[in-house]
Amino acid sequence: MTEPLQTPLNIFDEFLGNHIREGRGDRRALLTDRGPHTYQDVFDASGRFARLMLQAGVGPGDRVLIALPDGLAYVAALFGTLRLGAVVVMVNPHLPREQIEYFFRYTEPRAAFVGTESEAAFREAAGNVASAPDVTTVGSADFEERLASLDTDVPVHPTQSNDPAVFLFSGGTTGNPKGVVQTHGSFRNTTILYGQRTLLIGPDDVTLSVPKLYFGYATGTNLFFPFSVGATSALFPERCTADALFDAIERYRPTVLVNVPTMVNNLINHPDAATRDLSSLRIATSAGEALPVELHRRWDALFGVPLLDGLGTAEMWHIFISNRPDDVKPGTLGRVVDGFEVRACTPDGTPVETGDVGTMRVHGDSLALGYWQDDDKTEAAFQDGWFVSGDMISFDTDGYVTYAGRSDDMLKVSGKWLSPKELENCLLEHESVREAAVVGVATADGLVKPSAFIIPEADAETGEGLATALQEWARSRLEPYKYPRAVHFMDELPRTHLGKVDRGRLARGDS
Repeated sequence: MTEPLQTPLNIFDEFLGNHIREGRGDRRALLTDRGPHTYQDVFDASGRFARLMLQAGVGPGDRVLIALPDGLAYVAALFGTLRLGAVVVMVNPHLPREQIEYFFRYTEPRAAFVGTESEAAFREAAGNVASAPDVTTVGSADFEERLASLDTDVPVHPTQSNDPAVFLFSGGTTGNPKGVVQTHGSFRNTTILYGQRTLLIGPDDVTLSVPKLYFGYATGTNLFFPFSVGATSALFPERCTADALFDAIERYRPTVLVNVPTMVNNLINHPDAATRDLSSLRIATSAGEALPVELHRRWDALFGVPLLDGLGTAEMWHIFISNRPDDVKPGTLGRVVDGFEVRACTPDGTPVETGDVGTMRVHGDSLALGYWQDDDKTEAAFQDGWFVSGDMISFDTDGYVTYAGRSDDMLKVSGKWLSPKELENCLLEHESVREAAVVGVATADGLVKPSAFIIPEADAETGEGLATALQEWARSRLEPYKYPRAVHFMDELPRTHLGKVDRGRLARGDS
């Protein structure tokens, strides 16, 4: 992999420090349950966290684990880490102890910040890992008093564009999550190309996110993008339900909603959806999982807010294929973001014909350095400046991209390929289906056949009758081999640490 030319760059300055130097410190940076916070507030708080880390021996290149609820402390800890030239490791604060131990062993952080509600699990996990740092609990009265006494004047370390800034993590549906080492330059590049030039984020915008800040999709759209232009991010710490999100939208009046398909589904199926006020929104984004066209159609009919489906990866940090505010084609991911190059290829890297499905390859200046401590996977996925993905896509004649699924999710049924996404969207069109996931399950004779896992609507009568009806529904609308051979009804679908449907658990039957 060719190393890009190094230039001086620390995204602390790009997204926060510049506002103070250029006299914008009094602009509103955050809206939280504790009230608004200015850029000066965030700058000072980041200095106190940086001072605290310096006292703990954290220096340039050291990793700092952050497992905090969304709020001022999270943002201050993140920017305080970047300020020192250290590397942010963002993890879900609600992980079980075994996964926390994995992250401690794998990333070997020099410091760890956790919230009071997560303290017990993280301290127990740290006690089982010899290399784990002392865990600092943020939010207690003692901590707040100590933090307030610290000097805020900490110089910014002169990192370079290709220096590590943040560890992002793969979904981890098969095995443990891989750490993707992303650079200062990547964050700057995509912030400009996608955040500013595609989403048109401006200083008057207010962003609000369904995913929490530890998810790279939200780190960008609900923090780095608005901070890059002096806009405002709205943060709330509680778990995001449809009720909580409707309340947050009406309270904070965001102009940009950072959404995911599961919450799109929850919002449009909420009994009070038609009476809730979304008039402040100019756009909503969707990423993380494929957005079924049926959900897009229902969203448009109910809310009328442009919903911009897109695709990104941790290896390229953020979104590089997207619909535009004035150019939305439901059922597609939109077009390639200017500044990136995307191809659909055969396994050997040869581009396929227009309309054919191929494996995605991506080129651009947001390419990660590789996977942490995994040279073999890095060599396989990062080739000559391109990221070789497991995603399957196709281009139409107008350049719009359709997502076909992950290569390891595609099913060979009766000698033909089936995209689970196609069957899932068909099932979602049935009035009794609220959510659907399709995976391949081996039959007694060793053949892999599609099985559907369904969250039914509240008033649906589940059982053999509905299962048969859904099979016939799919048979009548798709090629005969594509219907689900089994239908299972569930109260909820298993999910990964990033909130995506855990298809591996469904296929193994341990959901």
